[in-house]
Amino acid sequence: MENVLRECAPVVLATLIRRHGNFGMCEDAVQEALLAAAMQWPVEGIPANPEGWLTTVASRRWIELWRNDVARRRREETAAALAPVDTGTGGEVDDTLTLFLLCCHPSLSRASQIALTLRAVGGLTTAEVARALLVPEPTVAQRISRAKQRIKADGVTFSMPAPSERAARVATVLQVLYLIFNEGYTASSGPALSRADLTTEAIRLTRQMHHLLPGDGEVAGLLALMLLTDARRPARTAPDGSTVPLAEQDRHRWDRALIEEGVRLITRTLEHAPLGPYQVQAAIAAIHDEAADAADTDWAQILGLYNILQRLAPGPMVTLNRVVAVAMTYGPDRGLGELARAEQVPALVGHYRTHAVRGYLLEETGDREAARAQYEIAARQTLSIPEQRYLRERAARLARGAATVR
Repeated sequence: MENVLRECAPVVLATLIRRHGNFGMCEDAVQEALLAAAMQWPVEGIPANPEGWLTTVASRRWIELWRNDVARRRREETAAALAPVDTGTGGEVDDTLTLFLLCCHPSLSRASQIALTLRAVGGLTTAEVARALLVPEPTVAQRISRAKQRIKADGVTFSMPAPSERAARVATVLQVLYLIFNEGYTASSGPALSRADLTTEAIRLTRQMHHLLPGDGEVAGLLALMLLTDARRPARTAPDGSTVPLAEQDRHRWDRALIEEGVRLITRTLEHAPLGPYQVQAAIAAIHDEAADAADTDWAQILGLYNILQRLAPGPMVTLNRVVAVAMTYGPDRGLGELARAEQVPALVGHYRTHAVRGYLLEETGDREAARAQYEIAARQTLSIPEQRYLRERAARLARGAATVR
């Protein structure tokens, strides 16, 4: 039922906005329809047409809200609202994509665009958005509220933007899509390592973007990156739910169809499009996916690509991943030196991934006790239960080894 609601929610919201044009009131109506479904469907069963059911309930609620708010002043629009609701796509482009571009309207700040689209289209809760953006939950709630108020005040219409405006919004849309994918691929908290519903939705929407803008190298690069990354998902989790690191995964379980599609897409794109950060990341992912085993990985080429990525789109995680590439190319001591310099970046100071990488590099040097301490710190700081379990098991294994040595 949860998957049905998540899939239907943005479509129903887009239908109401296209019909009524009031983002805030439409979202309130959809939220109440979702609540009604959560209460009724477990008892009565999921209706044959859940999208139609939600649209009908949300439309009725919208009318109630509208009547309470502005019906006395806008009776003519009431008549229009009572007309049968069209649940079709409304054009060649999926309404969900139009909703995405609406949420990335230039009148909104970039932070608000991301928060609003994650909530309205991605279907994430406010808390999940906060974790994805690494900001406090009240901050996200304020951003979403202000964004809806701004859309209403500016009279933004529900329609595809002109081609000249569309290009300016693509970068933000891609960032949001990637955030949704990352939240699905490695959940920031909770019992499961990944959330296939989010990765599937992110890939679906990115395919639409690629269909809409087939000549955009970064759209193609992001789609290739998602496909190449998601291909490994079946092998990332052990039967008990614990995390399996990349080097230890059974590569026969990787999705070869996704890998072939991703490699084909990024190869074709790199030949024709100006180079961008998503294309570089897709190229890195392709090198990992095409290696027969972990030892066969071309880390020197990966390091070269991270050097390019560091210039194109510097960031804390790019810096940290480059440290790993340095260590895999030149050895753990060189990696620890790079890590010490990387910690000049404030966002990496105390981050659980920084401790996890240091633990791995110390383990490689043979300093088991120091490595164990770093794994335990990392385990305490991550909110992901599978990651906590993996890091604690790694620390426990080192502790058992140290006891044996003594």
